[in-house]
Amino acid sequence: MEVILAGEYGFCFGVERAVEMVEDALKEGETVRTLGPLIHNTQEIERLEAEGVTAMESPAEAGNEITAVIRAHGVTPQVQRELEDRATRVIDATCPFVTKVQRLADRAAKKDRDVVVIGNPDHPEMIGVVGYAPGRAYVVRDASEVAHLPPLHAPLVVSQTTIKLSTFLEAAEAVRAKADAEPEVINTICSATRDRQQAAQALAGQVDAFYVIGGKHSSNSIKLLSVCKEQCAKSFLIETPPEINPDDLKGVRRVGVTAGASTPNWLIEQVIERLRAIGEPQATA
Repeated sequence: MEVILAGEYGFCFGVERAVEMVEDALKEGETVRTLGPLIHNTQEIERLEAEGVTAMESPAEAGNEITAVIRAHGVTPQVQRELEDRATRVIDATCPFVTKVQRLADRAAKKDRDVVVIGNPDHPEMIGVVGYAPGRAYVVRDASEVAHLPPLHAPLVVSQTTIKLSTFLEAAEAVRAKADAEPEVINTICSATRDRQQAAQALAGQVDAFYVIGGKHSSNSIKLLSVCKEQCAKSFLIETPPEINPDDLKGVRRVGVTAGASTPNWLIEQVIERLRAIGEPQATA
């Protein structure tokens, strides 16, 4: 059985940057606490915990001698101010792509314009972005939810950094019917997300089975699975090697592999080793 890795996979710039910032603080002997999980990958979070990193649920848990880290998904301005008031030091590990969305929302709101963000309203990234445009921001999952919005004034349309391009474009088009002026549409999907989706889609049409390695709550990993299933019905989202069921690979000659933006290389290597071990008996049978 041939195991093929997609052309783009794993840690994106923003996640790699966040992890490196935390590890640098640890090397300085600081007591590091992240506000919520730093990234959406349980296994990498467990590795960081083993090095001494702990998570807190609210800024109230920060205090003297604590280096507080803002997660890669970002937070609201109010939460950031609370951390800065309480912690000895604050490391802002917000992904630069997310920071761009925050700044765009802030700029539009200050001009009394509405802001429509295409994404999951419950996602930490979206909660943070809404905080930059209080009273002016609306988060919709897709075009179907745009119909429920009130009339919009000169709206800015942006996206969660990890959604599918087609979802964003369809929703942006739907916003026009609600706007009193031509919407300003800015595609803020992370380039790493786009590249990983395109690479996975290209490979999925060439294999018999496909594995996406990523957290079950990772938005970009879930979107990767959706893209893969469009080309390969036998696509699976897994977090660890033991989740691979050998029965799913019976008769499979080629299997594709990709990984979400929060999945570390060491975990990807473990999955590939597991797949190759399963495939060896098939090759000699």
